[in-house]
Amino acid sequence: MYDIVVIGAGPAGASAALFAAKAGKKTLVIDSDQSITKRAWVENHYGVLEISGPDLVEIGKKQAVKFGAELVQSKAVQIAKGSEGFTISTEAGSYEGTHVILATGVMTDLAEQLGIKTKPATEPRIKTVFDVTAEGKTSVEGIWAAGTAAGVSVHTIITSGDGAKVAINVISELNGERYVDHDMIKQ
Repeated sequence: MYDIVVIGAGPAGASAALFAAKAGKKTLVIDSDQSITKRAWVENHYGVLEISGPDLVEIGKKQAVKFGAELVQSKAVQIAKGSEGFTISTEAGSYEGTHVILATGVMTDLAEQLGIKTKPATEPRIKTVFDVTAEGKTSVEGIWAAGTAAGVSVHTIITSGDGAKVAINVISELNGERYVDHDMIKQ
């Protein structure tokens, strides 16, 4: 049983996973390798002069794994609510977690199975997004959403920040107090 299962390893998902894993939460990332960031050239991401989308995605995955997240390359096809959390079925197998973060970019098809509320998107070329609170909660307790799928701008700097924000909110809920992650320069 994972504490947090993140579906999607683009900027929102990988950012959520690295914060969750770094906080000591048992974290799984399920990625179908379909991130729209894979087609991007990025020169407007703070702290990065320029980078290809595929390189940004790969670095994000490596950061999450560095902190202990497990990565499964497969497509999530179903989420089922159980008595202690959720079972996420993929094309490669099934996994269980108490909290799920949907960082699925333009894909909201998993929402229909659980009755997660959606709403029309405001971003160009994005039709539907999950209807979430400011914290990232969906209408189903234990299911959260981050990034483009949660209605924020498609820009990588914004989706990665939203993924971090949602992960911090999930970690805080699991811990029962506000979680903060600040590292200091090693002397």
